[in-house]
Amino acid sequence: MYEPNNTIPAIDLIPTEPFSLIVPNGSENSLCGTKMKKNNTLKTSYAVLRPGMVHLKNYISVTDQVEIINTCQEFGMGPGGFYQPGFNGGSKLNLHMMCFGRNWDPQTKYVARYRCDGSQAPPIPDKLVALAKASIEDSQRHDNVPSMHPDICIVNFYTNTGRLGLHQDRDESSNSLRKGLPVVSISVGDSAQFLYGHSRDMRKANEVLLKSGDVLIFGGKSRDIYHGVKAIIPNSAPLSLLKQSKLRPGRLNLTLRQY
Repeated sequence: MYEPNNTIPAIDLIPTEPFSLIVPNGSENSLCGTKMKKNNTLKTSYAVLRPGMVHLKNYISVTDQVEIINTCQEFGMGPGGFYQPGFNGGSKLNLHMMCFGRNWDPQTKYVARYRCDGSQAPPIPDKLVALAKASIEDSQRHDNVPSMHPDICIVNFYTNTGRLGLHQDRDESSNSLRKGLPVVSISVGDSAQFLYGHSRDMRKANEVLLKSGDVLIFGGKSRDIYHGVKAIIPNSAPLSLLKQSKLRPGRLNLTLRQY
């Protein structure tokens, strides 16, 4: 069995109360959201934001979004589920997180160790793997994006006050980074003002609005971009999604990648 290294901070080993994505029955918050036409036929479009970075708009149906919520709720309320990650100094990220495939946290990265409940990250559900692969294939019709087989999925939930500073995703293996294997980012719930650019300077960053059902892919020449979440737009989730899922106010984000 792995023996924890006492020199490695382990903030997420502290037990926390279970965090639910679903609001209690009868909550008026579940009735907030933007109107959506009854015709649920997807009208997907795309935008190449920069080389290797493709925005697939309205890519995931409401039905599939509800299934994603239910899957994350099931695992997120169990062992190894949602918690608020933090750093050794005591500060915490303004979000709740869980992982599929392999545990990651901002302090220890991908160090192989057990959490306080003895659990490891559950396998990535096959449908999420298939969705990530399909989105990459569709993005390859419009730009040069490498293929990959996801073995990690980091799930973040941002409340309406959630934020995430500009950063790079560079904790994967040197081989994965060298090949520019893409990150696939799935958005469900409220919209997010997403920033991206060449540095941590927010004044120089570009901005794109990621709505529920959107997929953003960045790999190849864009694999090392700085990116973050500037703000969550309250009451911007589709009303039909909220009625079917009872998702609490905020944004559910899944990022899949290959270690």
